[in-house]
Order: sequence, then structure tokens, then C-alpha cells
Amino acid sequence: MNFDLKTLDLAAAASEKCDLLVVLLPEGFKPGKDALSALAALALKNGDLSTKAGKHLQLYQVPAVAARRVVLVGQGDGAARATRQALQALGSAIKAPQTKRVALCFAGAAQPAAVSAAVQAVAEASYVYTTTKTKVEARSLNRCVVGVHSVPEVREDFDAGVALVAGVEFAREWGNRPANHATPSLLADAAKTLAKLPRIQCKVHGPAEVARLGMGAFLAVARGSEEPLRFIELRYSGAAKDQVPVVLVGKGITFDTGGISIKPAPEMDEMKFDMCGAASVLGTFRALGELQPAINVVGLIPACENMPDGRAVKPGDVVTSMSGQTIEILNTDAEGRLVLCDALTYASRFKPAAVVDIATLTGACVIALGGVRSGLFANNDPLAAALQEAGEAAQDPCWRMPLDDDYADGLKSNFADMGNVAGRAGGSITAAKFLQKYVGDLPWAHLDIAGTAWKGGAAKGATGRPVGLLVHYLLGQAANTKPASKASSAARAASPRPATVKAPRAKLG
Repeated sequence: MNFDLKTLDLAAAASEKCDLLVVLLPEGFKPGKDALSALAALALKNGDLSTKAGKHLQLYQVPAVAARRVVLVGQGDGAARATRQALQALGSAIKAPQTKRVALCFAGAAQPAAVSAAVQAVAEASYVYTTTKTKVEARSLNRCVVGVHSVPEVREDFDAGVALVAGVEFAREWGNRPANHATPSLLADAAKTLAKLPRIQCKVHGPAEVARLGMGAFLAVARGSEEPLRFIELRYSGAAKDQVPVVLVGKGITFDTGGISIKPAPEMDEMKFDMCGAASVLGTFRALGELQPAINVVGLIPACENMPDGRAVKPGDVVTSMSGQTIEILNTDAEGRLVLCDALTYASRFKPAAVVDIATLTGACVIALGGVRSGLFANNDPLAAALQEAGEAAQDPCWRMPLDDDYADGLKSNFADMGNVAGRAGGSITAAKFLQKYVGDLPWAHLDIAGTAWKGGAAKGATGRPVGLLVHYLLGQAANTKPASKASSAARAASPRPATVKAPRAKLG
């Protein structure tokens, strides 16, 4: 789908040829002398329309208006959240098969963040998964024109919104694919396609290389599957070589049966979503390829299946992680932390400015926070604050959870340096405490996205979260980092920019 940004007031919007013209009316709307303004003013005066976000009036073949259909919709205070809410109310109209071209006109002054939110809302409303379906119609919407009073004021946020659409939809695509269409090898192939974008490189490690690295915990999880594991390493180099990177680590369990500690059958199909942490890293790199910010980022994805065959790791087995610490595997369904711990140890070799891991890690986090906010755990207050701020800006919020040392007591083991579980109480916290044992003094944060990465029930599907949070965080870090030299800054400026392009669920490990 293509997005265009252009100068467009209501008088000009009336001449815009499209299948659907959406007019966003903010509180305090002051009508002009054009036909659309007069129509909106009359509807507001007679009480047939309100500027409350999402309230709308649909019209057909309005005289003096080129669009076949017109929707006048309240935009509330005009902020990003209200704008998104307004457009979410029009989902069926935007997704309708006959809607191939939409014009979206801000009747008042457009707030930059609201423009970005509008782009993302239109994309979300029109999204259709088609990869493994033969009788479904693909997205009908192919062009969206966003009309504002002043293009220069909102251009940067518009571009960010378009890039986020590309990233979120890349993450949703791979999150939604069935496990036999998103194996570790296929996930690695998806990562390799990102290397076609400027400044992105991809390296894929196979089982032999992972064994040489000493990733015993990762290898243990993969033992029960016929699908070979893959350790995916992505690099985005947007800053000088001497600038330390931010490392993103995404859990890539492409299907989680629970292993020998097998899960119950209901909703087990949703365990294809257990690689949504990995998908969010891929989506973030897709957006970085569009935006080209001045920052260095490394993405690490330990990808494998958790299956229960005769070679599978057993409850009570002890394995040695890459860090040298031994782990008693008390529950094979707590496998996500096992693949992540080795990836976190690997991350330390980059001497990163920060490490953020993203994982559908615990059902306990779903109980704690539901599907609204992701769980945030961090050993560094400035990092936690930056991630929380980014989440609020992206409308992809998280909530900081505690990391008191007392929570780690339950991880003690009689037969290894630690166990991989610590009982039901505070399960999301004890899982985070397990991961914390592998980061040392590095600034580190853990995002538990078990409640936010996908939806169940009739709306079942991946959400693409927390790509928005991660991209906003990285853009903020890039903005706060001065270029190392004028030469490197000039090189970045000269670089070409790519074209724009809740039901109950199974327990997680």
C-alpha cells in the first residue's frame, strides 16, 4: 500500500478523486466557506455529528464532492490517541472491498504525532493475512492520501509512520504464519531478505556453530525437534563504527509444545505466536531500513522448536549455558528463558550501550497486565524510563515491574547453579530474575509481550507489538547521540533512502 502526503484543505479535498474521503474534525472546528465545511457545520449544529473521537456520519455521493463516499468523523482533541481512535471506528469502511483509494483530510491543524498515528491506523484497519489462504481477497486499499495544511511540519512524523507500517506488517506476517510455514530456517531466510536494505547485514549460525559457541541451554531446547535451530544475527550500521550499539534479543520459538512438560491441547495452536519476540526484532530492522537513523543496532534471534521426541531434554536434566552457569531444567515448558540466556551472553561481546530482550515469556504476565501493556523489567532506571516514554509515544505501552533480589530465591537448585523455574507466584518476575543472571552489569531491559503480541478469539492474529515501542526508543537514542565526525554525518546524509513503501491462551515458557 502506498501513502502520499500533500497539502490539502477542505476545499481542495472536495476535488480529490477517491473511493472514500475521511474528514477528521477536531474539537473547536472552525468551518470555512467550502461545501464540506458547510456540511460538517450543519451536521454538528443539528446534533447529527459530534467531534468526540470516533463519532462519525457517513454520506454518499455528496454534491460538489468528487469522492464516492464521505465520512465526517470526530477527532477529539486532535492528539495521536484520539486520531487513532477515530480511524479505528471506521475500520469496516476502510477495509471494504470497494475501497481502493482513500483520502484522509485533517480539517484542523494536524499534530505531527497524529499524522503518524493516522497512517498506522489506516494500515491496521486494512490489513489482511493471505499467505496460506487460497480464497481470501487481498487488501483492496492500495493508496492513501493524507492531506494537511502544512506538509513540512509533519513530514518527519509521516515518514516515521510509513516506516512503522512496514515494520509492524513484517512482524505480523511472520507472527501469523503457521509453524510449518515459519520454521527456524524460514525465519532465517526472512532475516536475510532484510540485508537487501541499506546498512543492514545478516549472518545465520547453524547447529554446529552454536555448539562451538557453547550455547548448551539453547541446544538443549532444540534437541527434540527435527527442524535444525538457527541463531540469527542482524546488524544495522547507521552510525560511526566506534559508536557502541543497542542490542535487541528476540525469542524465536517457532512452535512450543512445552516439550516433555507438554501443554494442554486447548489453544495450543496459538503457540505458533511464541516467536513474536523474534518477529518484533525483524519488524524493527525493517523499519530501520526505511528510516536510516544515525545509530548502530544488533539483532539476535535464537530460533528453534520445542518438541517432545526421544532426544528431548527431560525435567531434572542439567545443562551448561554459554556463560558457564549450569541450569537444572525443572520444567521443559520454561524454554524461552533457556534460549534467551545464551543469546544474552553472546550479546555482551558487542559491549553494548543497552540490551533489550523481547519475549512471549510467561502466562503470568498475561494475568498481571492483560493485553493492554507489555511487562517491562530493567536493571537500569534511565533505560526503563526511555522505554516507557517510547511506549507511550508509540501507543504501544509497557508497565515496569519489580526486580527485587528476593524474587530470585526460588531459582535455587540442589543440583545446579540454578533452576529454570521458581513456582507460580510472581512467575513473570522470577523469569526475569533468571534472565538477569546472564547480563552482568550491562544496562538491560526485558519486555514480556505474552499478553500483547497477539490476540485470540475471533480477532486471532499477531499485533506486531512492540515494534512501535522499539522503533521510537531507537529513534530517541539516535536523536540524543551526536555524530562522531562531520565526515560520518555527511556520509549518512548522502546515503540513499529506500522508497516508502482475548481469549484464554496456552501457558508460555
